[in-house]
Amino acid sequence: MTKKKKKPDDPAARAEELREQIRHQEHAYYVLDLPEISDAEFDALFLELRRLEEEHPQLVTADSPTQRVGGEASEQFAKVRHRSPMLSLQNAFDEDEIRGFDRRVRGAIGGDVHYCAELKIDGLAISLTYEHGRLVRAATRGDGTIGEDVTANIRTIRSVPLSVEPLAGLPDIFEVRGEVYFPIAAFERLNAEMEAQGKARYVNPRNTAAGSVRQIDPSITGSRDLQTFMYTLDPGGPCRSQWDVLSGLERMGFRVNKHRRRLTGIDDVLEYHAEWQRKRHELDHEIDGVVIKVDRFDQQLELGFVSRSPRWAIAFKYAPEEAETTVEEIACYVGRTGVLTPVAHVNPVVVGGVTVRNVTMHNEAQVNEKGVYVGARVVIHRAGDVIPEIVSVKEPKQGWRMPAKCPECGGEVVREEPYIAHRCINPFCGAQRLERLRHFASRGAMNIDGLGYATINQLIERKWVADPSDLFRLTKEQIVQLEGFADKSAQKLLARLADSKRPTLGRFLYGLGIPRWARPRRTCWRRSSGRSRSCSRRPRSRSTPWRASARAWPARCGSTSRAMGESWWGDCWKPACSRRPPRPRVRVPSLGRHSFSRAPWRRWGGPTRRRWCASSAARRRRA
Repeated sequence: MTKKKKKPDDPAARAEELREQIRHQEHAYYVLDLPEISDAEFDALFLELRRLEEEHPQLVTADSPTQRVGGEASEQFAKVRHRSPMLSLQNAFDEDEIRGFDRRVRGAIGGDVHYCAELKIDGLAISLTYEHGRLVRAATRGDGTIGEDVTANIRTIRSVPLSVEPLAGLPDIFEVRGEVYFPIAAFERLNAEMEAQGKARYVNPRNTAAGSVRQIDPSITGSRDLQTFMYTLDPGGPCRSQWDVLSGLERMGFRVNKHRRRLTGIDDVLEYHAEWQRKRHELDHEIDGVVIKVDRFDQQLELGFVSRSPRWAIAFKYAPEEAETTVEEIACYVGRTGVLTPVAHVNPVVVGGVTVRNVTMHNEAQVNEKGVYVGARVVIHRAGDVIPEIVSVKEPKQGWRMPAKCPECGGEVVREEPYIAHRCINPFCGAQRLERLRHFASRGAMNIDGLGYATINQLIERKWVADPSDLFRLTKEQIVQLEGFADKSAQKLLARLADSKRPTLGRFLYGLGIPRWARPRRTCWRRSSGRSRSCSRRPRSRSTPWRASARAWPARCGSTSRAMGESWWGDCWKPACSRRPPRPRVRVPSLGRHSFSRAPWRRWGGPTRRRWCASSAARRRRA
């Protein structure tokens, strides 16, 4: 008789499927240090299995992930047994869950409850064993009962004391537990070193910290500037609460998080959680939530444990900072200079509380370096909690190419060596025109407030403005016809246009959008002896050192003169500035801050130098 195949919605089949998925992900996360899914997705799988087993108790098995803690110990390190199990914490993601935790606690032990709140460090859990005040063993959590001996590696972390003065009342052998983490600044330095060596960047600080602790060579661990925070003392000795433990660890010389707080009620807990959600990116390390513990040890003992976690503690997590989604399209957008920028349109996904739909990829090389393509499953995070960025691709593929024709005007797209960017070479491209006008009106250039994209689009569509000079020919009758403008607002825009007709030379040149011309830091021009002379630093590229900038100066001046030769630039120049642009002067590096009017390619030395020095000395005497 053929056995009937189980339906997909069969609870037993679903429970077994979830167990296999969780075991696989635990192995990837804890043993290989190569997570395949985000923490939020793993938590969702675990929560679904736990709810299934609560609804169907007959499905619970001894080897279910809900009946044990963590993953497996790696085979490359010796296995050690912990003095007592290193348990995980239950997770809460919203206010209802945390209030439910508070109700359960107060229902079991009464209303006199204080909580000890700590930041939840995103790192690797470790256990340190001290005997007669000296560090004798360090171990990872492993499966909660058996971990990995990483003593040699942990001894290289400077915040771990090799010897301590134990608190009075502690036994000869005791354990201190906490987290090893990678400070953000140290993580960025490590990635910069990897890039300089031509190696791949690490994905995130947590997994890099775990990999650093589990290196075969302890010198690698010591070179990576790892840090620690400690929060558990086993046994507690003279301590009668979690707050006492943290204070005692600090007295013994361990590094303890200074942002801990003792709270009197669940409303204080919610306020503490919200406070650090706002301030989390001010820290020098990553956190993914806060940990709430019943403070008194006698109340903790009364509440007890479940098989996987204590009933007296919970992790109140934040919205995930990373999320997985699918790339729907890679579109190209044209900028002010004609450069095409690829942007990945993804299925909307919430990252750090913000819905992300578009991710900028900058250029063709970056798209292929990360292996992004239409239909790819990608992991997104928000760099600095602001800019969406693709950090990894599940099955990367190379081969994406920029379009041969401009997506806006159909003009030819070329790549000019040695630049990496692809550019639309049609000077009449509509997208370039829009961006040029917006740049001209921007705060760093002419500073014409009220000329945003919506207004400029209307002006272009009505064919009233084709280049910057047309802005100064607008009339009040024209402006009041635009959407969002009335008599008073039209008058204000005309006044701003009039005010912008006398800009500083630096602002004006920056507004023209001349290639290779950056906005100057300082522009101070005056007349002396009938000629214009710079009395401050001449405009130069922000990213280019002085010597390279001196070589680029003649080319930049050539760009300026060529730009001035074009009719519309000339028209724009006249109403904006009544003076001719000054002749460029080149500073001589060996002679300090003096100006030198000769061409930079002329030989510097001999009679030329003597004549210049004599005239310079005479000028100083006259001054």
